[in-house]
Amino acid sequence: MSAEARRILVIKLGALGDFVQALGPMAAIRRHHAGAHIVLITTTPLDQLARASGYVDEIWLDERPAILALRHWLALRRRLREQSFERVYDLQTSDRSGWYFRLFWPGPWPEWSGIARGCSHPHANPARDHMHTIERQAEQLRIAGIASVPLPDVSWAKEDVSRFKLPPRIALLVPGGALHRPAKRWPLERYAELAAALVVRGLVPVIVGGAAEALLAHAIVSLSPDAVDLTGKTSLLELASLARRAVVAVGNDTGPMHLIAAAGCPSIVLFSRDSDPALCAPRGRRVAVLRRARLEEVALEEVLAALADAEGGP
Repeated sequence: MSAEARRILVIKLGALGDFVQALGPMAAIRRHHAGAHIVLITTTPLDQLARASGYVDEIWLDERPAILALRHWLALRRRLREQSFERVYDLQTSDRSGWYFRLFWPGPWPEWSGIARGCSHPHANPARDHMHTIERQAEQLRIAGIASVPLPDVSWAKEDVSRFKLPPRIALLVPGGALHRPAKRWPLERYAELAAALVVRGLVPVIVGGAAEALLAHAIVSLSPDAVDLTGKTSLLELASLARRAVVAVGNDTGPMHLIAAAGCPSIVLFSRDSDPALCAPRGRRVAVLRRARLEEVALEEVLAALADAEGGP
């Protein structure tokens, strides 16, 4: 089979933070399989980011149908088996992506990097669940023969953000996070105090996040009217572009902070006991983590001190 005809499958469904942390492995896979046709299975919210990366040639969208949706799984089985994939990189390594491996029954199976039982290149390290996502996926790819995996880099994520008419010096605030995990959110009153302190320092606070965070942003702006609310108004590419021009960013342990950090923005990420930065902290050129058992315990002064260090960094 010629190099041009080889077909490679990558599985990475989301969420945003997990997807950003998989961008380094995707870049490594693209480099290792230069000339191959690479297909990515992902979800609709990540489609634009995946296409802009240049790491894949084709995208299949998984709309997450129920596990008992037999018609869907039979159609996917037929599609997978028709492609003659030479190798699969399962970067999701979940029960769901394990079903994709089973869909090749009764064989033949492609080479498979992941944790599916019976796969050709298993990541069998018993400590894998205690590794940071970056190191875990790098080790998984080393076992599959890819020796070098870069950190996530979104320098290719470029979008014109002039429509927002923002001043030159901005600071990004990310007050949101998973609705079902409120303990991962720094109190909005602290964000409002931080916004006011940023204005004193000559920075315009810009609140970013999804549409679900609009109420949070409205509350912050009502307490600190100089802040700008862009929640629900930016694409992921625009968010990365804003991050590149921002002086600094402060946010909770949530997906947008991974994208912002990967864009090179000096970032302060707030962690509670509900998540472990040793396993999932964003990675970037300048990322600082502040962690307390309860985020109410993180004082404004601590964040301002971290901001001063970030602004003064190289």
